[in-house]
Amino acid sequence: QVQLVESGGGLVQAGGSLRLSCAASGRAFSSYAMGWFRQAPGKERALVAAISWSGGSTYYADSVKGRFTISRDNAKNTAYLQMNSLKPDDTAVYYCAAHLGGGGYPHRVYSEYDYWGQGTQVTVSS
Repeated sequence: QVQLVESGGGLVQAGGSLRLSCAASGRAFSSYAMGWFRQAPGKERALVAAISWSGGSTYYADSVKGRFTISRDNAKNTAYLQMNSLKPDDTAVYYCAAHLGGGGYPHRVYSEYDYWGQGTQVTVSS
């Protein structure tokens, strides 16, 4: 069983920055691929960014490319999402997720993730 706990969400003005953290339980964190998803009201949950187990390979949705950075610290069992130049369209609940098998590349498909956090709200005001 893996538990994921997100933190770092909040209210920020457009153009501002936030850093989300995802703390994971378990000793095998370094073998998991990790992803950050978001879900805005009335919309489906969508992938924002994903990272391989080593951190050496990443993937970003076009809408956040150049503004968001995904990273991980395997010694701390934590994944991060640095969000810069935030826009009102970034407003959503952000979820981290873990893929337990085949973590050698960033996984892009929602159904491939095995465990999910409870989510953290990010609100960007204009």
